[in-house]
Amino acid sequence: MLGHPGYYPRFGFTPASRIGVSAPFEVPDDAFLTLALDPDAPTPRGTVAYASAFGV
Repeated sequence: MLGHPGYYPRFGFTPASRIGVSAPFEVPDDAFLTLALDPDAPTPRGTVAYASAFGV
C-alpha cells in the first residue's frame, strides 16, 4: 500500500522491499508498505499488479 511513512508503521506496516515486494512505478521505499495479515502464511513476492482502471 502507499502510505504516509510517519503514520502506518505504528500499526506494524514495514517497507515492502524488506519482503521482496516492489511497485511498478517509482515510489520512496518508506512509503510503499506491507502488513502480513497471517504471519504464518507464505509471503507473496514480486511486483504489484494494479487493475487497468488505475492507469498504472
